[in-house]
Amino acid sequence: MQHQPGDDVVWSAAPEDWFTGRARFGGQYEPAHEADLNVLGVSFEPGARTDWHTHPAGQVIYVLEGTALVQTEDGDRVEAGPGDTVHSPAGEVHWHGATSDAPMIHLSITYGGATEWVGRKVTDKEYGDQ
Repeated sequence: MQHQPGDDVVWSAAPEDWFTGRARFGGQYEPAHEADLNVLGVSFEPGARTDWHTHPAGQVIYVLEGTALVQTEDGDRVEAGPGDTVHSPAGEVHWHGATSDAPMIHLSITYGGATEWVGRKVTDKEYGDQ
């Protein structure tokens, strides 16, 4: 069994190369091997969001606080609140972030390898906080 007290979680700035706005990562359970289970806390300030990306084996987002915006490349979009989960299957191009007026925190649960960044930012039009 492993126990990591919340006070021991190290939060660091998310890279500007892959995010718009201010976001921070806090490793909740870091894998011994890249393909193992990875649980990451991600805190988004209002208006912050990821770039377009995929996950080799998919991703589950569990919203802890605020409202998450999640959108796929084909335009499907959801708003998820505390206690809600959103599953993106393997290889689905998507982005996620906070609404423009409030922060949001979610857990990102993945396995199968590192996030695959598509190489483009989410435009303000695509973000279009609705």
